[in-house]
Amino acid sequence: MKIRKGDQVKIILGKDKGRTGTVERVLTKSSTLVVKDVNLYKKHVKPAQGRPGAIVTKERPLAFSKVQLICPNCKKPTRVGYKVTGTTKERLCRKCKAVILSPVL
Repeated sequence: MKIRKGDQVKIILGKDKGRTGTVERVLTKSSTLVVKDVNLYKKHVKPAQGRPGAIVTKERPLAFSKVQLICPNCKKPTRVGYKVTGTTKERLCRKCKAVILSPVL
């Protein structure tokens, strides 16, 4: 996957176009990801035993094609390339050619 948990991304399509956020979760099977405080929707929760009903705000997943990675070096939205050196595979920024390190979680 070109985008990983903890990466900074910019939304390029949809109702949140132009906003930035941090990736909280990556869902590889459906090719989607969850970005913190982006793509928020209201969900009505029925009352259950011991808790009242409420309207909860939740984050929904976004498609990978709707986001673009923000390079930590040049701070610009960029595409991701790969460079294989020996047995390691590194992500590259296509604009500044710098290696994009995996975020520390």
